Amino acid sequence: MENLDKIVTDAQTAFAEISDPDALEQVKARFLGKSGQITELLKGLGKLPPEEKKTAGAAINRVKEAVEAALNARREAIRKAALEARLAEEALDVTLPGRGEERGGLHPVTRTLERIEALFRSIGFEVADGPEIETDFHNFTALNTPEDHPARSMHDTFYLQGADGKVVDGVLLRTHTSPIQARYMQAHVAKYGHMENMPEIRIIAPGRVYRVDSDATHSPMFHQVEGLWVGSNVSFADLKGVVADFLRSFFESDDLKVRFRPSFFPFTEPSAEIDVAFMSGALEGRWLEIAGCGMVHPNVLRHAGIDPEKYTGFAFGFGPDRLTMLRYGVNDLRLFFEGDLRFLRQFV
Repeated sequence: MENLDKIVTDAQTAFAEISDPDALEQVKARFLGKSGQITELLKGLGKLPPEEKKTAGAAINRVKEAVEAALNARREAIRKAALEARLAEEALDVTLPGRGEERGGLHPVTRTLERIEALFRSIGFEVADGPEIETDFHNFTALNTPEDHPARSMHDTFYLQGADGKVVDGVLLRTHTSPIQARYMQAHVAKYGHMENMPEIRIIAPGRVYRVDSDATHSPMFHQVEGLWVGSNVSFADLKGVVADFLRSFFESDDLKVRFRPSFFPFTEPSAEIDVAFMSGALEGRWLEIAGCGMVHPNVLRHAGIDPEKYTGFAFGFGPDRLTMLRYGVNDLRLFFEGDLRFLRQFV
C-alpha cells in the first residue's frame, strides 16, 4: 500500500500530457479500468486481515477520488481548450459591413408572359384563364378534334390515373390552352344569349400545357399563349394585322418580316403557320416558324353555341418559351426549367 501516493502522481502526470478526449479515456483505463492499478488494489483487500482491511480500503478510496478528480479536471480543461479554439476560428468581426441580400428577379419565361399580356391588353384583349386538368370534351371534341386524331393517343397526351391505377376516362392534362377559348365562348353565350348585338370576344389565354415530348426545343411542360377574336365580320386581314403588330412590338423591330404559310389545324379553317425573319443579328434573313393561326372553324363556334352564319373569328397560338429563346438568344429550351441559378441570374 506504500505506492498509493505514487499512483496519484503518475495519474496526474499522465493526464496532463493528453490533449485529445479519446486518448484521455484510454489512459484512464490504466488507473480506473477493469484491470487498472486502483481496481487491482481494491481486489486485493480481500486478502488482508480484518483489522487492516478498513484502513486500507479508506486509503485506496481516497486515492481513487484523487485520480477521478484529476481526470475530471483534465476533461474540463480539454473541453474549454476546444471551445476556445473553435471560438477563435469562427470569430466574427462585428465592425465589418453586413452582407446585402441577393437581388431576385422574375424567370425569363414569366417576363415574356407579362410582356405578351401587356402588349395584347394595349390593343383591347382580355386575359382569360382555365384549369390545367381538362376534360376530353373541352381539350379535343369542342375544338373539332375527332376521336381518331393522333393527339388523343397516350403517346402524345398525359391522361390521368385513378387510385386503382386505371386511366380515368375523359380526364387529362391540357395539351394546349385552346380549352380556355372554348370555355370562354360557352360562358359568353350563356351570359349574352344569341342576341344580334352580342359583344365581341377578344381574349388571350396564357398558361402551362403538357405533352409527351422532350428535347432541346421541346419540354413535357411548356407554355402557350393563344388568342381569340370573335365578332361580326372578323376577317383573316384582321388576324394578319394583329399578329404582325404584336410580333414587331414584341421584338422591337419595325423591319421584322412576317409571312403566313397555308397549313392545317382541326380547329381553324383556313389555317396558317406564322414565320418571321429578322433583318439583323445572328438570325438575319433566316425564316423561323413561330406560331400557328387561322379562322375559327364553324364546328368550334357551334360547339360553343355561336352561330357561324352570324359571327366569325380568328385564333392564334404562340409558344412563349420559344419567343423567350429568340428574344434572349438561348438555344436549348431545357435550360429554362433546370433551375440552374448560374443561368437564371443572367436575366435578373
